[in-house]
Amino acid sequence: MTTDFLAALPAYFLGSIPTAVWVGKVRYGIDVREHGSKNAGATNTFRVLGKKAGRVVLSIDVLKGMIAALLPYFILPYSFTAPELTHVQLLAAFLAVFGHVFPIFAGFKGGKGVATSLGVVIGLQPIAAGICLVIFLAVFILSNYVSLGSMTAAVAFALLLWFAFPVYTVALPVFGSLLSLVVIIAHRKNIVRIVDGTESKMNLFKR
Repeated sequence: MTTDFLAALPAYFLGSIPTAVWVGKVRYGIDVREHGSKNAGATNTFRVLGKKAGRVVLSIDVLKGMIAALLPYFILPYSFTAPELTHVQLLAAFLAVFGHVFPIFAGFKGGKGVATSLGVVIGLQPIAAGICLVIFLAVFILSNYVSLGSMTAAVAFALLLWFAFPVYTVALPVFGSLLSLVVIIAHRKNIVRIVDGTESKMNLFKR
């Protein structure tokens, strides 16, 4: 049990890397948490610093989650389909997202964890992640709301784990459900703004 926890613990510090904050401060002299939505995530980076910085932050934040979810696989002696391995991966996934939202390296003031959650999903179930990415892009392109695409994809991930893929342990679809709930809660203000028609829009194809 102690070994399993230690295998998952580095995921918190990995998730705590405040990509948006560091890129903004080092490259642009700007703390993105003081501008736009004041969120230290990829979406606000796109808005405040532009697409080039946004792509860098998005890529690294996704990579953080993916590495975190896969890390136990390379450390522990379990087989890939062993429920015990999945349980440790889920703990690592949670710690990575928690670290992104409450980063120890940035005063515990981070982002909403959507990009890191995507990386976690890729690490845990890449096929489901691919389907959810298509769903996210479709909703985003049709609505121009990043938040709506994120929430829709999160709910789709939970449903896919429950009904479309083999379940080696019920902990995985339960985790998917909790993750989708966390994403929705994190976007509760966005939901209000979408209903009110005041949510900021982004055009994926606009320069």
